[in-house]
Amino acid sequence: MKKSCSLLPAVILLTSCGGSNNPPSPPTPTEPAITACPADGGEEENVYRPLDQQELLAGIMAGKGDEVFHDAFEHGDLIFGTHFTLGQGGGAFIGSNEPSHYTRIPRPDLHAPGEWGDEGRLVMRPTGPNAQSCGSCHSQPVDDGAGPTSANVHRVPRLDHPDLMIQRNTPHVFGLGALQRLAEEMSDQLRAVITQAKEETCAKKTEITQDLTAKGVNFGRVTVSCEDGTAKIVGEKSLLEGVSPDGVVRPYEWKKNVAFLRDFMRHAGNNEIGMQGVELVGKGNDEDHDNKADELSVGDMTAFTIYMAAQPRPVTRVELDDLGILAANKQKLKPEERTQIQRGEKLFGSIGCTACHKAELALDNSWFQEPSASLGHRDKKQDFLKKGQVQVDLEAEGVKPEHPVKFDLAKDQPDNRFCKGSKETLLGAFEKHNGKTVVRLYGDLKRHWMGDGLAERVDELEDPKEYGNGHMSLVNYDPVNAILPPETYAYDENKGRATFGTRELWGVACTGPWLHDGRATTLREAIQWHGGDSEASRQNFAKLAKSEQKDVIAFLGNLVLYVNTAKNGETPDPLSEACNVKDEE
Repeated sequence: MKKSCSLLPAVILLTSCGGSNNPPSPPTPTEPAITACPADGGEEENVYRPLDQQELLAGIMAGKGDEVFHDAFEHGDLIFGTHFTLGQGGGAFIGSNEPSHYTRIPRPDLHAPGEWGDEGRLVMRPTGPNAQSCGSCHSQPVDDGAGPTSANVHRVPRLDHPDLMIQRNTPHVFGLGALQRLAEEMSDQLRAVITQAKEETCAKKTEITQDLTAKGVNFGRVTVSCEDGTAKIVGEKSLLEGVSPDGVVRPYEWKKNVAFLRDFMRHAGNNEIGMQGVELVGKGNDEDHDNKADELSVGDMTAFTIYMAAQPRPVTRVELDDLGILAANKQKLKPEERTQIQRGEKLFGSIGCTACHKAELALDNSWFQEPSASLGHRDKKQDFLKKGQVQVDLEAEGVKPEHPVKFDLAKDQPDNRFCKGSKETLLGAFEKHNGKTVVRLYGDLKRHWMGDGLAERVDELEDPKEYGNGHMSLVNYDPVNAILPPETYAYDENKGRATFGTRELWGVACTGPWLHDGRATTLREAIQWHGGDSEASRQNFAKLAKSEQKDVIAFLGNLVLYVNTAKNGETPDPLSEACNVKDEE
């Protein structure tokens, strides 16, 4: 919902000197000051109350889509920042000999009925609950940011082997909606490649091999043949890389194993803060034994998802400087700093880093909607009520694909709106260029083998069938709608343990420590930990002169997170000092 900007005078009137007969000089134009624009939406509530999904649906049906979006965003913001009490459902029963309702270390040793490690639970918990609010961990350098090592999440992928515990560093949540939209469009493109290959093989009556490429990212190849008029995938000749066999690109978690935000949010609420949504456990069911049922409503989960999806995009120091925000806060870039950033960006590409950390991908359609229009990125109706799946009929509750909550990633984000004279800058929105929406993520939404140095003791993506109910695998390699054989690394146990999704580098300057477990305390260390598919780039960086290495680090230091909290007409907030990258050789 676009609001008018608060305007400042564009000129300063100069008075003439005393006693002079000369006419007064004309006004000298000056650069308008940068200020915060009016915020969208109404007054924000400060007390959490469950949101009724039917209210959201009624607003959409009444043609009030913009109002519904802003209401959902504000409610999601409230959920994110609320410190949930036990009375509201926060936390969970850990065990009979553990009076606390929170634990940073998983407790599979407590496995009596109802306890943390009870394998009979409807919803298995690999971690936590470890915090009262989302903001407790996503706080660096600002709200919705990353987390320090003290906020690392400890996980147990296999209940029968607590010795296989792993850690995950808290990532920032900026720009998440664009990642899902990219994944949706890329998944459609991969399936289109397969469909075209099947049509061609039967038309030409010959075997066809086709590269699996989406938005310039290669996910291997597919070979198809036509026998008796039916096209079939030739598994032994096909090669799948970096994506699951159902062809669905998954943009979330360190292993790139979660397809859509709603799924991520319902499990994050349960695992991290102990707020069990009715979608996970059903209505009236106190599955975490904390004497509270119906902890997050269906409407809450819709709002939570919209809030996350509408987070502002990460930006750069150069962008902030061009707008005048850095100058307004005495942080202006020096000419030599800009030059160093430019040199570093060229070097970053020349040593091969952009093979995985692609500078940008483009969206054909910038509208995010919940639920998704993509079948691979929303809950499947046939899976409702199955164990481990959603326990309510979401469409019956009012989550309808034909009547979604939606917004435009290219103009609707409520945060980071600035005014300069009569011009409004939507810094939080993604840019349009030649009809496409540009997402400068420095990533590829693909999984890669990162080398033995980053190998863990367990692969979270291994087939759960091998280990039984106590195994909390993140991805089943035999999905119902599989269209391809498992990706190549699934056959190699050692590679699987060191395979992670490419981490998007947008905002990287503000998110230390780095890597999946926060082991790298500097960006230089993070580069040096790279191996496997990225070994050549690591070696190329090592061969650079020290001054060139510093240029690369300066370029990474240009990629920042920024949220303005200043009120309408005020000077925008400065960039957090926590985004100042240290380069220790």
